[in-house]
Amino acid sequence: MKTIQAIRKQWIKFAIVTILYLAFLIWVKSWLGLLVLPFIFDAYITKKIPWYFWKNSKNELVRGVMSWVDAIVFALVAVYFVNIYFFQNYQIPSSSLEKTLLVGDFLFVSKMSYGPRVPNTPLSMPLAQHTLPGTNLKSYIEYPQWPYKRVKGFGNVKRGDIVVFNFPAGDTVATNFQQTDFYTLAYQEGKRKYPNRVDMDSLTREEQRVVYNLYYNAGREMILSNPQFYGKVVVRPVDRRENYVKRCVAVPGDLLEIKNGQIYINGVAEENPPDIQFNYLVQTTGPYIPENIFRELHISKDDQNLLSGDAGADNYFSQLGFTARDANGRLNPVYYLPLTQAAHDALLANKALISKIEMEPEELYGATPMYPLNLYTKWNWNNYGPIRIPKKGETIELTADNLPIYQRCIEAYENNKLEVTPEGIFINGEKTNLYTFKMDYYWMMGDNRHNSADSRSWGFVPEDHVVGKPIVVWLSLDKDRGWFDGKIRWNRIFKWVHND
Repeated sequence: MKTIQAIRKQWIKFAIVTILYLAFLIWVKSWLGLLVLPFIFDAYITKKIPWYFWKNSKNELVRGVMSWVDAIVFALVAVYFVNIYFFQNYQIPSSSLEKTLLVGDFLFVSKMSYGPRVPNTPLSMPLAQHTLPGTNLKSYIEYPQWPYKRVKGFGNVKRGDIVVFNFPAGDTVATNFQQTDFYTLAYQEGKRKYPNRVDMDSLTREEQRVVYNLYYNAGREMILSNPQFYGKVVVRPVDRRENYVKRCVAVPGDLLEIKNGQIYINGVAEENPPDIQFNYLVQTTGPYIPENIFRELHISKDDQNLLSGDAGADNYFSQLGFTARDANGRLNPVYYLPLTQAAHDALLANKALISKIEMEPEELYGATPMYPLNLYTKWNWNNYGPIRIPKKGETIELTADNLPIYQRCIEAYENNKLEVTPEGIFINGEKTNLYTFKMDYYWMMGDNRHNSADSRSWGFVPEDHVVGKPIVVWLSLDKDRGWFDGKIRWNRIFKWVHND
């Protein structure tokens, strides 16, 4: 027989757990969770369900295995809820935010900062974004899929915040080319199929749209018909798209423009992040840049690009004004390097080693496709816009010049059927030239301005794609160093992330 004291303890435990659970349900506004209350009551009070049947087994092996299973299941459930509603770990995979965040930084990302999202795909494996490690199997079950809902957090995304978000153009993915969004990939592949250059300046907006559709549809068919090369084409729900991290440079309602690399918001120049980088061509006085200089400037091996050395390249750089040559007439080494202003000035001051530094010319690697692909603008990395960032509840007039900019918002992100015919624009079967946005949108860019695939490439980030805010670097590993040669960046451990 249980003592009154034991029964009282059971009820106290049940009351505490129930109060905490109800507070959680109120926070996430999910009354469906009330179905779990009878099971909580049984676990603490009635004990009709034999939750720990294995503890009574006479087989020691069964008890041992089931104790591990019990611990693992509990840990997975705990991690699942912590990752969804509180914080998750994130590793910086690329250099788009250098030198603010470095490749090899491990971050704690706060879900509470902007409010955690209720998952679109609730049945998923914790710690796996979209694929089970070591397999080609999905880490989530497609159904049920819940609509977008965000729980109240501490605030909203602000201009200057570093933000983790799901890659908007990652809804469709060619699995062998996951680093290139499907739409750009299709456009580029289709363009290669029609090598004759089209004079876009001579075409009307409608004719330009026809050319884009021709390129895109040809490339899409090429990708779908060659899975052995491009990989399987998969469609992913919002919360299962790749996680990206960039800096928010414009918020809903802002008018953004980039002039000569400088961002202007609503006509006013924005203060640049202290460690902003641009790509430069750097020519030496003759010798190669030694490794210790690269280390002092924190330039990784992946970024140490020597471009000169063959006749074609040397001729090109000579035309750009890099004329210094050695006694044998060979062009002195020319590097292609991402530099902060401090690194740029340090190199330029080294007159014994460096003879010339110039910012990367836009034509160095040819024209980079800019968002939106289906609008001919002549925009590039350094000169872009102006472009208005959509704001929830704001109504705009749709024209031939702005429809391509907002088409993806209307169709893909806000789930409308959009048709453009000779008779006009039809949204969900109704002819109209007006549209009211259902969500807020953001413009995200990397601090490494010439080495960042960001909103200039794939456009707006909808509010339902926002994951959270990086708070602190808890570990940082330099992939260019050995364990006994500075691999652990001790000066970055527990470094707060600069979000202004």
